[in-house]
Amino acid sequence: MEAETEQDPMNLADPDSCFCEFQGVHIHHKVLDPHTLSDDVSNTSPHAQETPKTKFPMILLHGFGASVFSWNRVMKPLARLVSSKVLAFDRPAFGLTSRIFHPFSGATNDAKPLNPYSMVYSVLTTLYFIDVLAADKAILVGHSAGCPVALDAYFEAPERVAALILVAPAIFAPRPVATTDAGENRDKEAPTSNFLGTLVELTKGVIRAVLRVVTGMANMLSSLYKKALAAFLRSFLGVMLVRMAINKFGVTAVRNAWYDSKQVTDHVVQGYTKPLKAKGWDKALVEFTVATLTDNNGSEKKLPLSKRLQEIKCPVLIVTGDTDRIVPAWNAERLARAIPGSVFEVIKKCGHLPQEEKPDEFISIVAKFLGNAFGGSQQQDVDLKFQGIVS
Repeated sequence: MEAETEQDPMNLADPDSCFCEFQGVHIHHKVLDPHTLSDDVSNTSPHAQETPKTKFPMILLHGFGASVFSWNRVMKPLARLVSSKVLAFDRPAFGLTSRIFHPFSGATNDAKPLNPYSMVYSVLTTLYFIDVLAADKAILVGHSAGCPVALDAYFEAPERVAALILVAPAIFAPRPVATTDAGENRDKEAPTSNFLGTLVELTKGVIRAVLRVVTGMANMLSSLYKKALAAFLRSFLGVMLVRMAINKFGVTAVRNAWYDSKQVTDHVVQGYTKPLKAKGWDKALVEFTVATLTDNNGSEKKLPLSKRLQEIKCPVLIVTGDTDRIVPAWNAERLARAIPGSVFEVIKKCGHLPQEEKPDEFISIVAKFLGNAFGGSQQQDVDLKFQGIVS
């Protein structure tokens, strides 16, 4: 995109676009209320009453390089499905949310404004929108890089999250830890009352001390490397390289995310490239990348996300495409095994974007999950199109 074609994001808004200010950022979002939807598709079939009506609103969290557009094909059916409002918003650096470049902080207790490109900002914005919807709880639906936001929002305020739906989750799944009784017995039988045992314990102490020093040095070097990389990315050359990469490979990446790239129409391409007409999109993307590299989000005081998965108590659905080239299905399956009681579903002949490439199957899976999680009469062979849930 040439600089002269770039506009204020608000000038690029759709007729159904909404904006609200949160901590100095104008957040672009869309809301669908099932009670105001047109009756172009009948909802009065004999089976319509058998769909789950959770009454919990939904908040949709898009992935990297995406926007509310990525939920375009499922927002209306999701609103009908839950019989409540469904809201999708653009995280800063993406979509039509305003780009902010003044000095900011990554911590909530800092005097500077909170970094809008940080994870903690996305989490607080998610919880803010639950309040906007005047709800005690909401169902959080994350896609790809939106899934860590959904999980962090849950850990920040689990009482506000009714359920989690993770679509093609960009979350590193931990390997199953295999423990053996033999290993435990060896630890119990280690000699500690004799000279050899004392020597062993002393050696272990020295090794732990050395590891702490090495880890500290590694962290320091990592910090220096990240600062140097951040400085380069923010430079004129760094911004230009980001712009060139997105302009050259952006559309290719979108096509690669689909199982069948022939389904990527001009409408889809325009939906993904429209935000590149917003002023400062390139610098904002750099700031998001820098925040991702340097954002601790208090992680030095918390266990890594992968080690907290067993703490999740709400219903969880994980959906993936069998031909996801970006986040492989095996990782999603491993993630499901790490979350107690989670439901795992695979959509065949589908890539990284189930909600776009296979919306009917996606809605069917979500309907079944919500019915099982929150009760209600269920029919396994319900024809969602006949019900008017999918339009």
